[in-house]
Amino acid sequence: MPGTNLTRNEARTRAGLVSDVSYAIELDLTTAAGGAATFASTTTLTFAAEAGASTFADLIAATVREVTLNGRSLDPDSVYDGARLQLDDLAERNELVVVADCIYSRTGEGLHRSVDPADKETYLYTQFEVPDARRVFTTFEQPDLKAPFTFTVSAPARWVVISNAPTPEPKPYKGENGEELATWQFAPTEPISTYITAVVAGPYHVVTDAYEGPNGTYPMSLLCRPSLADSLDVDDLFEVTKQGFELFERAFGTPYPFHKYDQAFVPEYNMGAMENAGCVTIRDEYIYRSRTTHAELESRANTVLHELAHMWFGDLVTMTWWDDLWLNESFAEWASHWAQATATTKYAGAWTTFCNARKNWAYRQDQLPSTHPIAADMVDFHAVEVNFDGITYAKGASTLRQLVAFVGEDTFITALKEYFADHAFGNTELADLLKPLEKASGRDLDDWTERWLRTAGVNTLRADFSVDADGKFQNFAIEQTAAADHPTLRPHRLAVGLYRLTDAGLVRTERFEVDIDGPRTELAELVGATQPDLVLLNDDDLTYAKIRLDERSRLTLVDSIDKLDQSLARALAWGAAWDMTRDAEMPASQYVGIVLKGVRAETDLTGVRSLLAQATSTINSYAAPEHRAELRAQYEATLADLLASAEPGSDHQLAFARAYIGGVFSEAGADRLAAWVAGTDLPDGLVIDTDLRWTLIVALARLGRVDADAIDEELTHDTTMTGQERAAQARAARPTAEAKADAWQIAVEAGDTPNETQFRTILGFQQPGQEDLLRPYVGKYLTAAKDVYTRLGSSMGENVLVYLSPRGLPEQSTLEALTSWLDAEAESVDAPTLRYVGEARADLERALEAQRRDAVG
Repeated sequence: MPGTNLTRNEARTRAGLVSDVSYAIELDLTTAAGGAATFASTTTLTFAAEAGASTFADLIAATVREVTLNGRSLDPDSVYDGARLQLDDLAERNELVVVADCIYSRTGEGLHRSVDPADKETYLYTQFEVPDARRVFTTFEQPDLKAPFTFTVSAPARWVVISNAPTPEPKPYKGENGEELATWQFAPTEPISTYITAVVAGPYHVVTDAYEGPNGTYPMSLLCRPSLADSLDVDDLFEVTKQGFELFERAFGTPYPFHKYDQAFVPEYNMGAMENAGCVTIRDEYIYRSRTTHAELESRANTVLHELAHMWFGDLVTMTWWDDLWLNESFAEWASHWAQATATTKYAGAWTTFCNARKNWAYRQDQLPSTHPIAADMVDFHAVEVNFDGITYAKGASTLRQLVAFVGEDTFITALKEYFADHAFGNTELADLLKPLEKASGRDLDDWTERWLRTAGVNTLRADFSVDADGKFQNFAIEQTAAADHPTLRPHRLAVGLYRLTDAGLVRTERFEVDIDGPRTELAELVGATQPDLVLLNDDDLTYAKIRLDERSRLTLVDSIDKLDQSLARALAWGAAWDMTRDAEMPASQYVGIVLKGVRAETDLTGVRSLLAQATSTINSYAAPEHRAELRAQYEATLADLLASAEPGSDHQLAFARAYIGGVFSEAGADRLAAWVAGTDLPDGLVIDTDLRWTLIVALARLGRVDADAIDEELTHDTTMTGQERAAQARAARPTAEAKADAWQIAVEAGDTPNETQFRTILGFQQPGQEDLLRPYVGKYLTAAKDVYTRLGSSMGENVLVYLSPRGLPEQSTLEALTSWLDAEAESVDAPTLRYVGEARADLERALEAQRRDAVG
């Protein structure tokens, strides 16, 4: 039996048999608030097929009550195996009616139900990507069988109910016990794929607006739980959304393809957001109830624009199969940063942010044993579920940015307009995008595509040159290398920046934009230029590659990175130092010193956050064990100084405060944190609001300064869902065997833990300085890994396999334990589990190599 998996070959076979599909779906959600385990789902699925052929429909339900095919009643016990409905002897036109009871979810998959402790109300939303529409209604669960969907939803009359189509006037009726209920009968949607259908229902707070553009007026709304309504940043959210509408309609040459645009901020969400057609769902942690920084507002704006871009690339035009998932995600990743840099004023530094954060995600992912081409081989659902990664998003977006540099932005946009016009409401493959690009650019992109999109790995670029007696370049070349396992060398269009120390700082004085290819490219353009203090390859970050610095440039970076006057150049320099540390070419202790010296002058708040997080990781994983205590003390003392000198009330002060709280290990530091909780000895301008207070409580729990009773007392002051989740994190962080055992049971063994509570518990579990408590859990982790992915589901199982992996114990014994387990279990566990445990082993290998480098200085 295939279980819940679906292969690409099975989908292709079904697409060859089935066409002209439409859905009518009735969902009875009137039982949600009463705590019922299931809801009634009735699907009428009509489709054309080959007469006499057989196929199957997808459904995961608690109970299948009725199955009727073309008027014939089928025995559910005979045709339903728990995931598929077997359909034999099809006609040319078919009608399948399935009546089922489906399960309210607590995992964030299917129809998720959440109860807000602040008002005791029930909130529902769907999350279907990749294969979870079948948890709510009967489907052909594959993206190329697009169809119109007609949803009819019954729910309490006072609720708000939205879906992909405009919201109709509800029709009230009385329930069996006199309850005030209503039915919302939505109009049919445009042809869309199953995974971007959606229903959101509950007593949500709603704010409305409209975008008025050259192609018409589109109603817009924002939804959130009433307990968050006072924190909903209506003006900023609508402003960014409208700026995205204006840019995308103009640039893509196609009107917004749906009738309205809802953005629902929903609780306990597994990801950042989801591009449901006209009905986007977003994690409600993006509603900031406490003081936040510009970096977090910029991140939220990027998410808003990412999902809006998907309305064209992903929803209007959809990949045929998940092999081209990157076409969706890489494009939206590129488009959201491009839109921030192009269409907004508040978030115009988006490419610096991309370099400081997202590209580091891609570089790490691309150096793991699980690396894969951007255009990956998605053989089945299991392969798809683990490939929402740094390659699919950030490397793909970096490669698109390189393509834009290669063909020109105007040419790229011209090709996109033709692409959307030719394939509206259809399905495409990579070749369908390349055709208009080749037409518009006049370039043959076959070789570019093969080397950039169909091969894995990241290249490394180095400058090789000599200078004469006057300090001028006699020759200058860029050398390109690749890992032995992934030896492809790629063409790169990039810039070389020459930076010199002046009274104004470390300033770029010359820039050369060049094309390179192969192992060595001579650059005559630079011959005769005077050697600068810093040679920066890939200046302006046009390509995707690791860069290495010559010795003079490296010393300049060590001494003067804080004097670089351009934020993107600093991001590239920081990235080079981080790569060299991870690759054991720079001692971890030196990297920490560079960060602590230079972060004071960093203006990009995402850069500040990323650098301090990387310095923390370096201390805990890459530094030699004998150096950690000294480095932790240095980090704590420097952050205290940075905090003291920061402008009161500034974003930098808040960022330094958060980093300091997480970096305290000393008794004096713990005393200071306790004083802050008590409201004394606070830095001028620093406000201990609700979320910063929880950050303090978690840190004090880690240090053994607060116990379970104190955490419970804290929870009485914040009775929200977020408060409960942060309390779970604090309990897990305590340095006792009992706390770890309780957290393990909640996160790994219990079957009813809500998804976000599980995640917060996991975040609290592994704490630096608690190694003796954590060592017994290496074996427990490996035992759990044998079945946790299937037992808890893909999302919560991934949380365990990734975030509870023993990366926090970068020791030889940990590496040996994971290696032995992988050798023993390679044939018995599922592919996602092998991938995640294999990635953890690779991270441990890298950490141990870096520790050896740091030990010798």
